[in-house]
Amino acid sequence: MEVKNVKFSYGDKTVIDDLSMSLSGGRRIAVMGESGRGKTTLLKLLLGILTPSAGVIERASGEKPAVVFQEDRLLPWFSAKKNVSYSAAPGVSVEDILRDMELYDSMDKLPKELSGGMQRRAAIARALAFSGDPLLLDEPFKGLDPDMRERVAKKILLHAKNASILLITHDEHEAELLNCDEIIRL
Repeated sequence: MEVKNVKFSYGDKTVIDDLSMSLSGGRRIAVMGESGRGKTTLLKLLLGILTPSAGVIERASGEKPAVVFQEDRLLPWFSAKKNVSYSAAPGVSVEDILRDMELYDSMDKLPKELSGGMQRRAAIARALAFSGDPLLLDEPFKGLDPDMRERVAKKILLHAKNASILLITHDEHEAELLNCDEIIRL
């Protein structure tokens, strides 16, 4: 995925101005900035939900991004396991990913029966099971205590070892946890 001189505005408020970056070849990029600076807007641009007002975003043929949105977006009528299985790529062991996210013993519970941190880990597990590249993470560690963040980050790196990663965060330590090559400040 190549971002070339992208600009985006909401009305007369420019939130992204002349942004260029390359998210391919296993690169890991952290995007940081204050609230309202365009971080989630960038994610929506990368996914094609929004269209840049200037510049281009080139996607490789067959590219299929996996996403963890700011909201968990779990289907409330599916168990944690079914939420993860719903989008899992063929051959992926959903049980192994749930075990790595420390959800194996709760995999049959509905989202409303899980704590906020467990719901967050289920959303991460779903993205990992999809096995997409790039992996787009919008504040993936929110609601997780520091020890859990470290354990989850290690498992993200294990399951997405060859994928390019874009991390949206407010925390530089989270960029370190995912071994980001570059930090872009908006």
